[in-house]
Amino acid sequence: MNAQTRTGHVVVIGGGIAGLAAAHRLLAAGVRVTLLEATGQLGGKLRTGEIAGAPVDLGAESMLARRPEAVGLARAVGLGDRLQPPATSTASVWTRDALHPMPKGHVMGVPADAGALSGLLSAEGIARVGREGELPPAEVGDDVAVGAFVAERLGREVVDRLVEPLLGGVYAGDAYRISMRAAVPNLFEAARRHPTLTGAVRELQAGAGQQAQAGPVFMGLDGGVGTLPLAVAAAVRAAGGEIRTHAPVTALRRVTTDAYAAASGTAASGTAAFRAPGEDTRTGTGTGTGTGSSGWQVVVADGEAVLADGVVLAVPAWSASALLAAESPVAATELGAVEYASMALVTLAFRRSDLAGRLPEGSGFLVPPVDGRTIKASTFSAQKWSWVADRAPGLFLLRTSVGRYGEEEQLDREDAELVDVSLSDLGEATGLAARPVASEVTRWIGGLPQYPVGHLSRVARVRDAVAKLPGLRVCGAAYDGVGIPACIGSGQRAADEIIATAPLVRGTVRDGRE
Repeated sequence: MNAQTRTGHVVVIGGGIAGLAAAHRLLAAGVRVTLLEATGQLGGKLRTGEIAGAPVDLGAESMLARRPEAVGLARAVGLGDRLQPPATSTASVWTRDALHPMPKGHVMGVPADAGALSGLLSAEGIARVGREGELPPAEVGDDVAVGAFVAERLGREVVDRLVEPLLGGVYAGDAYRISMRAAVPNLFEAARRHPTLTGAVRELQAGAGQQAQAGPVFMGLDGGVGTLPLAVAAAVRAAGGEIRTHAPVTALRRVTTDAYAAASGTAASGTAAFRAPGEDTRTGTGTGTGTGSSGWQVVVADGEAVLADGVVLAVPAWSASALLAAESPVAATELGAVEYASMALVTLAFRRSDLAGRLPEGSGFLVPPVDGRTIKASTFSAQKWSWVADRAPGLFLLRTSVGRYGEEEQLDREDAELVDVSLSDLGEATGLAARPVASEVTRWIGGLPQYPVGHLSRVARVRDAVAKLPGLRVCGAAYDGVGIPACIGSGQRAADEIIATAPLVRGTVRDGRE
């Protein structure tokens, strides 16, 4: 009599940081994991590269440290000693043809008072902020657009010169469309408790002062944040997980079997002969009343069918929509309505000897779209991150970002044109006249999901629909936040829910029967 225990198998579709975090979590629970990534590269928007021989981040470059998920995962995969806070946290706003220090005491650009806004706002704009106390009590309702609400309470100048560039740096979106409840939830909740918006900001600032004692707000990694997914992938492989790149998934089908264990000889390698729900196992004909446990058939582009007890969909909303169209039309429709913005990063390397001290102090500057510039921000990487300066002492590395929601035409420009327009804007902002010794343009097409008013309600409808599919969960930037900790937390949540609901360890198999 042959007896064995079959460990459950989960397929993670998508090799960005959310999918990798889900795979890492599943393996820690003793689940067998196969991760399928459509492209040849892991990490999604977290990517390292090299310019003029120096390592750089070509995607996200910092992670919020006051949420535990990203820092915790970095430590779990052996990168704890490479965590590094920014060397400087001061930044500027390039507006009205001058660089102005970013005011302190704000939440995503929303000020606590008008005292620090001189130069950024006109005298009329500053006076408008001071008159908020004369307005009726603030009401945010179930959700509200950040820009619309702030403009109503404090005037459009606050939105156009402060909120818009800060939100644009995170979402590449339009502040007048972005949901406060989804994008700035702490401010949304505080605004529900206070009659004034400035009072809500003061409450949050008081709490932030206490948090500051716990450590830095942001963290990077020596060598780049793009090293995090590579380290997680290495840990996944070391724990026995299988990672396959160039493996795009073309279909996802729910299947059942009364004798899953009978196929365990092939299931051990991830393939077996499942039947569809309601289909007779002996004749292959549909009965309409399937029995037995439920599993999934994941079809890869080369025609291979991978079988699994559970699936984590860690792909952009449009991909998840296509894969769920047959099994959950409701979720597919909702996901298909999620919009994305595209952007490009222009990384430039200069000889320090060519700069002649032209660049200002600080980590860089933001650019309000109302000023009509092409770039929306510039990060002085060599000043923001000590590891960048240490690894390339003769070079000064910086980068600009181009592209916002509705400005996709900017990304149609040739690389050389994006470099030239970045240099032109940098010259006007800082006086920089040097030419770079190297440049790199990285395009993120459809890189950032947009969170309009009602986004969280959409996410709830998606999750309600997906919850009806046994052993399947979704995760990634389209759901709970676009930041690295939020994406990691989303992947870990999906893994935890799969572990809690799916029969991943089926016990003893005897003579082909459980």
